[in-house]
Amino acid sequence: YATHDVKRYKFFKPQDYSFVPGQATDVSINAPEWKDEKRPFTFTCLNSDSYLEFTIKTYPSHLGVTNELSKLEEGAELIIGDPWGAINYTKPGDFIAAGAGITPFIAIFRHLHKLGKIKGNRLFYSNKTAADIILKDEFENMLGSDFINTLTREKNDSYENRHIDNAYLKEKIRDFGHTFYICGPDRFVSDINSILIDLGANTNSVIIEK
Repeated sequence: YATHDVKRYKFFKPQDYSFVPGQATDVSINAPEWKDEKRPFTFTCLNSDSYLEFTIKTYPSHLGVTNELSKLEEGAELIIGDPWGAINYTKPGDFIAAGAGITPFIAIFRHLHKLGKIKGNRLFYSNKTAADIILKDEFENMLGSDFINTLTREKNDSYENRHIDNAYLKEKIRDFGHTFYICGPDRFVSDINSILIDLGANTNSVIIEK
């Protein structure tokens, strides 16, 4: 488990299969009643790894794909498509994520960390509670004080307790000429994108999931 409701899944990597950090693919479970139920998930391993990894939040109440994935046992098979789009890292900047939307950033930061090129990037991460912070220890190890958390539904002295909004970004962002990477629920991405543009960010420098 990456958190109380987020699991890391590792699978055999097909020969010659490759992807770029930040990319995703369509995934389904290779079982008669589930093989046509495709869902997009982001790779959270490195392309150089000998396996494929997905870090996925489980929604038991939906009785859907994520719930079924959580029940899989060793030896189960997935059907995956070609890698596609999502977040493409171009240069150092400020990353802004909410909840499970952090998944495209996991492979990007792991890749930068491996190359020794993580300096100059910051990650602002919003969650409901501290228990929801995905891979907290790993991000702290990679980013140190440039891993900045805020909680929206829990009062916790170790973190700020506020939403990422106009006031928050005006306070935290030093340079709106920077490159920005945003990922999270659709409404979150749309709102943050609009706020950044209003505060002076260049439209071409705000990178969101396509």
